[in-house]
Amino acid sequence: MKEKTSITLSRDVLTGIDRLAGSKHSRSAFIEAVLRQYLKERARAQRDARELEIINRNADKLNSEAEDVLRYQAPED
Repeated sequence: MKEKTSITLSRDVLTGIDRLAGSKHSRSAFIEAVLRQYLKERARAQRDARELEIINRNADKLNSEAEDVLRYQAPED
């Protein structure tokens, strides 16, 4: 379900929207598509940042385990 809202945009932004949306899409449809993409990208960036933080927090343990595996594969002389 959609809700009606009102926003105020500068003339140059509206001109850009009209140019990019063309005659096939309304301003509302164009703005909604752009915002959906932005929200999707922000959610992905937040997820990636959380995962990177977890990896960094556990890096020493993970590196130690990797070194252990490598020692089994190629024992030091």
